[in-house]
Amino acid sequence: MSRSDSQDETDASTPTHVQGAASFSKFMTVLQTIADAPGTLDIAQLTKRARFPRGTVYRLVSALMAEGLIIQSGDGGTFHLGPRLLQLAAKTWEDSDLRTIARDFLVSLRDATDEAVHLAVPSNNRMVYIDKLVGSNRVQMKTSIGGQVELHSTSVGKAWLSGLPDQRLLEVLKGLDLKRHTAKTFTTPEALFDELKLTREQGFAFDDEENEPDIRCFGSPIFNRLREPIGAVSISMPVYRYDEQRHELCGRLVRETAKLISTELSRMV
Repeated sequence: MSRSDSQDETDASTPTHVQGAASFSKFMTVLQTIADAPGTLDIAQLTKRARFPRGTVYRLVSALMAEGLIIQSGDGGTFHLGPRLLQLAAKTWEDSDLRTIARDFLVSLRDATDEAVHLAVPSNNRMVYIDKLVGSNRVQMKTSIGGQVELHSTSVGKAWLSGLPDQRLLEVLKGLDLKRHTAKTFTTPEALFDELKLTREQGFAFDDEENEPDIRCFGSPIFNRLREPIGAVSISMPVYRYDEQRHELCGRLVRETAKLISTELSRMV
């Protein structure tokens, strides 16, 4: 057997570096950097965070934009995830066990409250809506499937955080940018941690106009069979439809719905 034949056999049986893997890794780094800070990074800031040469970042960004995976805002030139990426993600969510299992429970919750209900899962220190149902009221939240919201200022985010064990919770809190959205947003880890303790005690999170003015939301965590939080369900409404009686009703219903979904999920997954 010749040396070249021997080398061919060795190459065929030995794991090798996949051709193009380095380039793919760079694409993913840029894409993930944008996903972690949507709408906040221009090309200069993206170059700094990605730590690639400016020319490389330009090339990667151009290719991602051409494929519809990212878009650039005309105001400030910052980047967002593109529609094609969200469409691909939606295909996954349509087949999601959680989404399938939760759907009937979400319908019941929507019918009982006549308000918008959401199903969300964690993704890179944010929550992503994977399902939404609306009530019959003309005034509704401007949210959509695939939309991302922050952990610290939303009911789904606070609900998911409340389900984490303390050590993991503290680790996550250290990595959050507690950006102020309204006068009621929790902007310190200490204040947010105290709020999450209350959330655990009552079984649901309450977003008291912390993410958007004039919007109040109730969220409760969904757990898998290992008692790990894997998502959250929520009810959202404008302030003018809120009162103390609805507070008690929505808090109880969202908590019960999350428990029912968790129970059903633990039987099937």
